[in-house]
Amino acid sequence: MLGRWHKMKFKLTAFAAIAAIGMAITPADSKTFRWAFQGDLQTMDPHGLFETMTLGFQRNIYEGLVIRNEKMEMVGALAESWKNIEPTVWRFNLRKGVKFHNGSSLGSDDVAFSVKRLSTEGSDMKVVAALIKETRIVDEHTIDLVTPAPNPILPLQLEIFYIMDKQWAEKHKALEATNVKGGDEGNYANLNANGTGPFMLGSRQSGVKTELEINPNYWGKVKGNITKAVFTPIAQDATRVAALISGNVHMAYPVPVQDWKRLDDAKGVKPLAGPEARTIFLGFDQLRDELLYSNIKGKNPFKDLRVRQAFIKAINIDAIKKKVMRGASVPAGLMVAPQINGFNAALNDRPAYDPKGAKKLLADAGYPDGFEVTMDCPNNRYVNDERICQASASMLAKIGIKVTLLAQPKSKYFGKVLAQNNYDTSFFLLGWTPSTFDSHNPISSLMACRGGSDKLGAFNLGGYCNPRINELAASIQSETNQKKRQNMIDEAFKIHKDEVGHIPLHQQPLSWGISEKVNLIQRPDNVLDLRYVNVN
Repeated sequence: MLGRWHKMKFKLTAFAAIAAIGMAITPADSKTFRWAFQGDLQTMDPHGLFETMTLGFQRNIYEGLVIRNEKMEMVGALAESWKNIEPTVWRFNLRKGVKFHNGSSLGSDDVAFSVKRLSTEGSDMKVVAALIKETRIVDEHTIDLVTPAPNPILPLQLEIFYIMDKQWAEKHKALEATNVKGGDEGNYANLNANGTGPFMLGSRQSGVKTELEINPNYWGKVKGNITKAVFTPIAQDATRVAALISGNVHMAYPVPVQDWKRLDDAKGVKPLAGPEARTIFLGFDQLRDELLYSNIKGKNPFKDLRVRQAFIKAINIDAIKKKVMRGASVPAGLMVAPQINGFNAALNDRPAYDPKGAKKLLADAGYPDGFEVTMDCPNNRYVNDERICQASASMLAKIGIKVTLLAQPKSKYFGKVLAQNNYDTSFFLLGWTPSTFDSHNPISSLMACRGGSDKLGAFNLGGYCNPRINELAASIQSETNQKKRQNMIDEAFKIHKDEVGHIPLHQQPLSWGISEKVNLIQRPDNVLDLRYVNVN
């Protein structure tokens, strides 16, 4: 494996895993694995939605140029090797003999097509598209990706960039991506799939069941023994846990932390917990001159730093940890977890809970009686997400902020608050796991000003903006001196923290429940990789 990116050091401490057992798959070993999640997939289109669960599921069907193995090491997938041949040019040598599920051969034209598709109107992956200025096909199995500026970490940023079959997309008129707002309507790729991965889409019933079957012509090695996988969305926590205990599914997630004892006491199942590299946070609209959902007219309270400071002082994170998360969360002062490269523990403190001080800040800002605002919250995406929002709303009520909570299933929630619906929110809860396990990812995606020519800030839902962070994001991406790079990361986080760009809450725990008949790997990004699942 070539390229300078391997010099980056990743802090993947406390990686929770159950060792997978490698074995060859024979008819006698044929096994079906069944699992449940609290929400359904939003689309089968690999360029349609930038969301961990959807992309993680799709990773079993589609593949990128690179992938992480069971140790979370970046290794080649559809690319055998890569090299930074010029400051702004990365050359990828594709793996020969790879077939898509329909039998078509993988070639450089498929990569070039997929890059172009990332930039189409319905794509939610434009943040990845912005990394690539141009593609140059060298030959059938060699392609150059040209970056707008030197980018020594490009391969790390491409794990979630999945390659589609150009001919298949042309045949089925799926040349443009369709985002989550389109649901299962729209182009052919929303309900159908044709990747190169270890599993093929067998059938899909939206909201009911999605079945995968082993790819008998897979180019790589599958260390698990399952030949079929059945995914079922189960929205209710109690029903999902009951399905696990009864044996209807082999794995269910997330399991509310308050139900861990229930699994401990049941036969044949157990909770599987570990630290997740996902930070849960609150954000607010700081861009519009008037909030969409508030009783304050003619101005936006969140443009005032004192109001944002009041909100963070009003949130009792220790109470959320104790009462909502049952002690299983890790309070956060930064927008990244300790597992993420660039995390600095010295900056990870947060303002003390101070409702009296918060009320004074509101009064100083001209809101002595508080104000009203609507809070958008998913109710089936993160661990105890709606309960976190309810607790936050209750705490804010103590300083005079009347929160109207709009908690919805993730399909409706994301359809409302993301770019395709013009960031239709005034106050929200969101979670983020950096796909690259590097701090540049949240800095460029969540904290940078959005809407500029640099195409940064695509998931900065509230429009927080300090142009210095955009400057730092560009420099962090191209800097190879690790000390200088860390100093820039620290500067970006400190600016964001001082200005209360968002309110970090905590890193949620990985909270799965599994059958004792199953061996699998629990990744810190909460992705289920079916290549490593064994059913005994």
